Amino acid sequence: MNGPGFRLSHMAELLGLRLQGEDMTVTGVNTLEEAGPTEVSFLANPKYASQLADTRAGAVIVRPEHAHEVRRALIGDDPYPAFARAIGLFARPQGEFAGLSPLASIHPEAVLGEGCAVAPFAYIGARARLGEACRVFPGCYVGEDCELGKGCVLYPNTVLMAGTRLGEACVLQPGAVLGAEGFGFVRTPEGIRKIPQIGRVVAGDRVEVGANSAVDRAALSSTVLDDGTCLDNLVQVGHNVRLGKDCLIVSQVGISGSTHVGDNVTMAGQAGVAGHLRIGNGVTIGPQSGIAKDIPDGQTVGGTPAVDYTTFMRTLALMPRFPELFKRLSKLEKELEALRADDIQRPAAE
Repeated sequence: MNGPGFRLSHMAELLGLRLQGEDMTVTGVNTLEEAGPTEVSFLANPKYASQLADTRAGAVIVRPEHAHEVRRALIGDDPYPAFARAIGLFARPQGEFAGLSPLASIHPEAVLGEGCAVAPFAYIGARARLGEACRVFPGCYVGEDCELGKGCVLYPNTVLMAGTRLGEACVLQPGAVLGAEGFGFVRTPEGIRKIPQIGRVVAGDRVEVGANSAVDRAALSSTVLDDGTCLDNLVQVGHNVRLGKDCLIVSQVGISGSTHVGDNVTMAGQAGVAGHLRIGNGVTIGPQSGIAKDIPDGQTVGGTPAVDYTTFMRTLALMPRFPELFKRLSKLEKELEALRADDIQRPAAE
């Protein structure tokens, strides 16, 4: 990943790191294995420390104990977040377009802030309001009465159905859909009947929604994604769900309707959460877990049905032994039956 060059001394200042070694200009960032002489890399996991001896990187972001192993070190206590910020120094925005394309369909009643860019074949509906410097890529649909804070980015083919609200600096990856109808149906003697979904979706500041993820609008009131929450690709959020601040929801998670999730919650891939639950602050849910009841603050759970993580891991450790244990149990049962039969026969013989 290459971009404008930075002196290492300047980068250290920007990232709050300490430079050890000769100053130089670097032009990008890369992995330890693939970095070239003008690129910066990092070591966060000591498991890969052996790669330091062979890396061609011009400088490496490391903890103090590894600084002596490289020619130039940018030293900090936590290399991974520092490297994430370093990537930001070189990142280039996607999409080279500016202004309002004549091939976009922008309703006369829509209001667009200064510096907005709307690409060809995007649609902006009636009374939609876009804050300053929003970017709308080709194929996007922004329905009537939507509101976007400044600096939002809608990548190709994202959809905001009517009334959806985004805070500032939100990012929707390609194919994300916010505000589609929630899954509301009822069985009646005449068959299945649809329940109209007349609510909306409200996202706070710095919310990110991954490719082809869906956040359904509420039946009534709002489905909410609070500030800083990030959804991976292929996530399903049901109607009237409320996600707290700074949650991380990983790929293929499904959250059923009207569940309330606290702040700083992590849900690993393919976890499933039933409806009308309360997930506390700081909860971590392991991959492929099934959540069928409320989880208190600070718990780490896994499995289906989910249990505390220590129990889950002990169960996993025992599972490979189940066939052997079953054989031993069957053998013991047969021996016990033989002993009982012997006890029954012995008095008769005497």
